[in-house]
Parts: sequence; structure tokens; C-alpha cells
Amino acid sequence: MDLEGTKALGLIEKFAATIAVVALCFMLLIPAIELTARPFLGGFISNAALLTQHLGLVLSLMGAIAAFPAGHLSTLTGSRSMFDGTVAPKLAAGHHVLALLFAGFCALLLCTASLDLVMSEREASQALAYGIDVWMVQVVMPLGYALIALALVKAAIYKVRGAALRFGLSVSVGLIVFAAASGLFGSIQSIDLSVFLVAAIFIATGGAPIFAVIGMITIGLFISVSQPLASIPLSQYAMTVNPSLPALPLYTLAGLLFAKSTAARRLSELISFIFGGGWRASVAASAVLCSAFTALTGGSGATLLALGGILLPMLRSRGYPEQRGIGLITSASALGVLLAPSVPLIMYAILARVPIQTMLLAGLLPALLMVLCLLWIGGFMRHSVVEVARVDPLRESAVDSLPEIAGARADESTAASVPVARAASRWRQALWELMAAPVALVPLISGWATPTESAALTAFYALIVVSVIRRELSWTALWSCFLLTAQLIGGVTLILGMALGLTNFLVDAGIPDQAIDWVQSYIQSPQAFLLAAVCFIALAGALMEIYAALVVLVPLMLPLAMSYGIHPVHFGIVFLATLEMGFLCPPAGMNLYFASAVFRKPLRVVMTSILPALLAIFVGSALIALMPEIALTLPKAFNQL
Repeated sequence: MDLEGTKALGLIEKFAATIAVVALCFMLLIPAIELTARPFLGGFISNAALLTQHLGLVLSLMGAIAAFPAGHLSTLTGSRSMFDGTVAPKLAAGHHVLALLFAGFCALLLCTASLDLVMSEREASQALAYGIDVWMVQVVMPLGYALIALALVKAAIYKVRGAALRFGLSVSVGLIVFAAASGLFGSIQSIDLSVFLVAAIFIATGGAPIFAVIGMITIGLFISVSQPLASIPLSQYAMTVNPSLPALPLYTLAGLLFAKSTAARRLSELISFIFGGGWRASVAASAVLCSAFTALTGGSGATLLALGGILLPMLRSRGYPEQRGIGLITSASALGVLLAPSVPLIMYAILARVPIQTMLLAGLLPALLMVLCLLWIGGFMRHSVVEVARVDPLRESAVDSLPEIAGARADESTAASVPVARAASRWRQALWELMAAPVALVPLISGWATPTESAALTAFYALIVVSVIRRELSWTALWSCFLLTAQLIGGVTLILGMALGLTNFLVDAGIPDQAIDWVQSYIQSPQAFLLAAVCFIALAGALMEIYAALVVLVPLMLPLAMSYGIHPVHFGIVFLATLEMGFLCPPAGMNLYFASAVFRKPLRVVMTSILPALLAIFVGSALIALMPEIALTLPKAFNQL
């Protein structure tokens, strides 16, 4: 996975990436202009909110196209057959090629369904703003799926060895496209649901993107009950233009800008100074910093990249065992889900129709509890784990070779004998990064700005800090941040769109109501239900990507929780706290793969190092489930419930 967003893109991907970045720039500008003009003009841009939401639709589809070559279209098996290494290499390679072709076929079906949606919307002719109709923006959906199908097929063809085989495969794909253009796909309505389910399993194990797996299942379900496939892209459209969803790419952009700069080093120095210089202080500082940075950047992978190379040498220099340090940093990077402005936290608020500011307040105390559980129940603060070790000169030089902060050593040398001056120096160095939290939260909690406007303000603040005040990022680095934001959000929203279509089908089929009757016949106590839910969500988090788990499970489980009298805010915090385990459990536990790459350790070593953390997170989730006051105290105190 290209976490820098710099991997070479093909012509199609460059075209899509450029459109996605332009859409993101306008998503940043429009809310900021509207927020600035509102006190004086009462508004400046016509239908600013709707324009921003529909720009999010463009960003999601075009970003998804650019995401594929960079590896941001998530898979269950790491973009290869799960049988790779266990069967003949040619069989595993053939499995992967066929999986990509089936995924391309799925994208082609979604393209035709999206085209049907656009044609129906064109007849309705709903105006958006400045002479633009809604259907004109929706055209990006069939175009996007067509380009995704082309990218998947192209990838499959390039993986085939031999000119003759490639030619034959290209001809076969051409015939399929001709069949689609000729309307022969109407015969697909006669295919049995079991065929689609088998195809979904085949492509999931073959390393195809998750969106295609969920999409194949959803298409099969809709066909089985003779419902129009246009309902699937309609669900994606409705989700993408949600009033709060544009906040996600903007908060993500803000986090990536800080992650690309040396903000991580400044914050780590400040927190280490606050906690002190002993090994316990370093462990506590590492846990707090990783959690906060994950909330800020929106992804634990970015945290591991930004902080892994800083914190592990620091822990080693204090005699902390390397494997324990890897386990601490890897697991602590999963704990930022409950802190503002975490993307999953905002996503749950959107799905559960709970005010975002309420969820932001509700997550503070549980996040602190999870960090304490990690440190004490996870055993990372036990004296017995510390070894009195001589510092490896290579590691010591690695610490010294980390990027220096301008003026840091001068401040230390002049203020070394004056503790107050030293403290002031540390705080001053990290001041601009520390101000990001109030910039993000105060306008939102006070009601002065909408979630999208608050996110735009935060992204603008981050952009000014890293490019104007700190002058750390060049134009190339800024482009990389914007591009990576588009790729990440495109990959996520593509999964969300398919998952929401599946969820809507299940809701329309009455599955939640049947689940309520069935579960209540076995479980009568709300506490027992929550404990059972913690176990189930932990298992689901290990098998599903976190955003897919949110979109699929929240609409199904939230009515069930509310039938027991459980507050949706309390359930949301329990849900998100438990999902933190999913970052650390294969096959969907992405922290494991990131840590293995960052620390250059075998996956087995990383998995062994985080085992105590899994128990700690489970215990913390159970405590939050059994004591709702932990999640509800702050929202009540601020009159947000």
C-alpha cells in the first residue's frame, strides 16, 4: 500500500486524481468562504452545502479510481490469492487474475445500474446551483464505475504472462463489454443467488477489492427479489451527499498535512517532557501520543508511519524491550477511534443520526479508560518487562539522525539550567499543533459552524501552519497530501456505498425486526446483550474493514440495542471501542501489516507483541458496556443529550 500517495499513476488514474484533487480544493474553499461571509452577508455562495456534498460525490468516485494502483482499494488477502504459497504458483496467479476480472464485471454491472439512475434523475431535472442539475453531477457515477472496471481488467491482463494469453483475454473482455452495450446483461436476472454468493467468495479469496465482494452479494440479493439494480447506486448517492459526510475528507486532509510535517516529533518531545524521562513516562507518553495522533490523522497507518521511527528508538534507549515497544506502539495506534475528530466516530454519528458534537464529548472519558487499560491490563507498565540494556550505537545514531526542529537545540542549550524556560520552549515549539484541537472542536461544539465548516476550518488551519508558518511542506508535498486524501476517502466511500446498499436491502427485508425477536427470546438483560455484542463486534472487526463494519452492522444492531433501552450514544462508544480490536486482528487488522512494514519485523513477531493489548481492549470495552456513565457523563454535563 502506497501510504505516501506518490506511486506512479497511469493516464486514467492521473485524470481521475486531478479531478478528485480539484473537487477536494473546492470542498475546502466553499465552506470556508461561506463561514467567513455569513456574519456580513448572510451567505455568499448559492446552495453552498449542496454543492459541497455533490463535490464529495465527485471526490469519492474519482478518488477510488486513483486509489486502485496505490493499493487503497482494500482487500481481504492483500491483493493476491489466499492460496498464494500453498498451491502451484500458476494456479494462485490464475485465481487472482480471474478474481480481478469478476470484480471488473461487478463494476460494469454497477456502471449500467448507475446509468439507469442518471437517466431517471435526468427526467426529474432537479436543479442544484448556477444552472447545474443534479444529474449532471451524478454522471460521475457511471463514468467512475466504468473507469474502475477498466482499471481492474487492465490489472488482470498485465498479470497474465504471454502475448497470446493476453490477446485472448483482451478479446474475451471486449466481447463482454460488447454484450453489455447490446443489452444482453438483461439475462443476468435469471441467475440464481447462490451463483453470486459463490462468485463473492471466489473473488474475496482471490484478492479482489472488498467493494466488489460486497457489491456482488448485494447485486445477487436485489436480483433474487426482482428489485432494480439502480437502488444500489441510489444508496451510494444518498450516503455520499449526506450533509455531514464532507467533514470526513477535510478532517483527513488536516491530519495528513500534520503527519507529513514534523508535527509528530514536536508533539512527542512535548509529551515526553510532560511525563518525564523515565521508562514509565516514555511508555505513557507513547500511548497518549499514538492515540491522539490517530484521531488527528484519521488512520492508524499514518500514525505508525509518522511516530514508529521516533518512539521505538526512544523506548529502546530507556531499556524497554523492542518487542514490547512494537506491541505498545502498534496497539496504542488503534485507540484513537474514540477521540475527536476521528473519522469512524463521525461516521457512526452520521449513521445513527446522533449529533456529532455529542459523540465527540462522549468519546473522551472512554478513550482515557482504554489507554489506562492498555497500559496496566496489557502489562506495558510492569517493571518486569524492562531490561537494563546498553543502547545500540546504531539505534542511538538513528535517533540523532531524525529531522531536527529549527531552534530546538539552541533553546535547550540556553534554557537547560532554567526549568521554567525549558518548559516554555517545549510548549512554544508545539503551540501551533496544540491549537488544532480547539480550532476543530470549539466552533462545532459551540454551534458557530456546521460539521463541514468546522472541518474546512481545521484543514485550512493545518494548511497555513505547515506551508506558511512552519514552511515545511513544498508544493509537491502538499499535492501528495491532497492526492492521498482523495485516494483514502475514495477507497473508503466505495466500500461504504456497497455496504449501505446491502444494509438497506436487509432493513427492507425486515432482518432487524426478526433479529430483535430472536435475540430477546434468549437475552433479557441489557448488560448481557452488550457483553454479547462486544464479543460479536470483536469477531466482525477481525473479518471486516472498519468502515464496512460500521455501515453494515450499525443499522442492524442499533435498533436491537435501543429495544433494550440502551442509549444510541452509549452503544456507539461501545461499538467503536470494541472495533479497535479489529485493527489488531487478522485478516482485516491493518495495523499488523503497517507495523510489520514500518518496523521491518515478520508478521508473526508483531502479532505476538499485541496479544496482551487485545485482552486489555476487550476488558476496557466490557467496562464501558457495563458502566454507561463513562460515555454519557460529559454529554450530560454539556447538555448535549
